[in-house]
Amino acid sequence: MSAVPTIAAIDWGTTRLRVWLLDAGGAVVDERRSDEGLLTAQHKGFATVLDRHLRDMAAPENLPAIVCGMAGARQGWVEAPYVEVPASLGDILGSAVPVPGVGRDIRIVPGLAQRNPRAPDVMRGEETQLAGITKLIGSGSHLVCMPGTHSKWVIAEGGAIQGFGTWPTGEMFSVLSQHSILRHSIGDKPAAVSPDSQVFRDWCQEALFDGDIGARLFSIRAAGLLSGLGQDDAAAALSGLLIGAEVASAIRRFGRREAPVVLVVSGALGALYAEAMRLDGIAVTIANADEAVLAGLVAAARRNGMLAEGMVK
Repeated sequence: MSAVPTIAAIDWGTTRLRVWLLDAGGAVVDERRSDEGLLTAQHKGFATVLDRHLRDMAAPENLPAIVCGMAGARQGWVEAPYVEVPASLGDILGSAVPVPGVGRDIRIVPGLAQRNPRAPDVMRGEETQLAGITKLIGSGSHLVCMPGTHSKWVIAEGGAIQGFGTWPTGEMFSVLSQHSILRHSIGDKPAAVSPDSQVFRDWCQEALFDGDIGARLFSIRAAGLLSGLGQDDAAAALSGLLIGAEVASAIRRFGRREAPVVLVVSGALGALYAEAMRLDGIAVTIANADEAVLAGLVAAARRNGMLAEGMVK
């Protein structure tokens, strides 16, 4: 290691775990990733999983840790009660909950709750990504898109989260491609979809400008039977329909902003969303999701007095 770690930063998702060791300036000293997310940690024990990773990284036994994500869920390590919107990013980070009965100082960042009876919603983990992009959303009015299994669209006003919505687009793609009639069109292993695919673009535009995708979904099956739509193109068509429908729905709900939509993504999924927004005439600013969550964890550690103030190296 090039420096002595001062704190561990942990992003604990449903299926994935990421652990960073940070020095006193907030720079990364070491990093590990594993498949030991919430579902695995519930059986192995959260403390057991984390202690093993920190030990394997040669971290000091009393190294403090700041955690975000599903470790703070009701079925997680320790429930970190939701902070209700509207809420400032600083107040969210400052509400981290300590984990009792462990040999180190561990705090878990809470998620967000929207108690609107017409649009109830929750998030865990994404709030930390939002805290990591304050340079982009710290002032003015912004619409943020955070694609994933359960995509989040967020309204930020002057550095506070005013409201948000969830679109389970990734989950819908999985269910429809694997457990519906469309599995015969797409095959056992859906092909990776490229934003350069004309099929993706065409079907995405259908959803953007029509909005009613119910009947169009079965058209994927019919196109395979009647016009030879192959498995790769069937996957592109389904992806285009679902992402286009999400973008159209979110824009109807939240409206357009003068500023570009802030797209918080990592990997190939971001290119699909960026293309869908381009087709709809929406400008985007890209923020890296991995960098955002790490920056948010650093900010949370500083807000809770676990790390000195300063700039990330």
